[in-house]
Amino acid sequence: MADISLLAQAIDRGDMEKAVALTRAAAASGANPKDIIAKGLQAGMASVGEKFSSGEYFLPDMLMAARALKAALEVLKPMLEKTGIPTIGRVVIGTVEGDMHDIGKNVVATFLSGNGFEVFDLGLNVPVQKFVDEVKDKKPDILGMSALLTTTMPVFSKVIKALEQGGLRSSVKVIVGGAPVTQDYANYIGADGYAHDGGRAVPECRKLLGK
Repeated sequence: MADISLLAQAIDRGDMEKAVALTRAAAASGANPKDIIAKGLQAGMASVGEKFSSGEYFLPDMLMAARALKAALEVLKPMLEKTGIPTIGRVVIGTVEGDMHDIGKNVVATFLSGNGFEVFDLGLNVPVQKFVDEVKDKKPDILGMSALLTTTMPVFSKVIKALEQGGLRSSVKVIVGGAPVTQDYANYIGADGYAHDGGRAVPECRKLLGK
């Protein structure tokens, strides 16, 4: 049986060739694809998330790990089409209206995808009604909103209010983040969660869903 822990290490180091080779070996040895994902790919990304949050890893490290993860998932795709990809929960994410910054949001989306969440990324400059429509349509467990400008942070409140008016607020957990955003501000606007960066977003979303 192939050693899946070595796969986690390859993802952590962003070694795409090794990650692909180890994924193929694990699949060929009869390992359950869900185990390969959980104990190999997701474990590796979890390690990257911790190192990113602590300042040991930086954006290029995270992007290399994400690339390795994506390539490994491609190897498993035929097997997963038969068994289905295990997901922790669904997340709709986007940068709020008036804000054209998406690097932080992209990092969060990548980490969530790599850790077993099904992510619907709405991009940047997302209107309030678009968030509401997507919550209604996709029925996510979590709505993630990002803002990098203090002038666009009040849009968080507008979205939460619009969800309440649409009778949708109780159906979704709201998590917010971005450079100027704080835990106190998240509490003030009535968000369910707050994450300073992509690495912290994963455990926070898991906590929101009790997983």
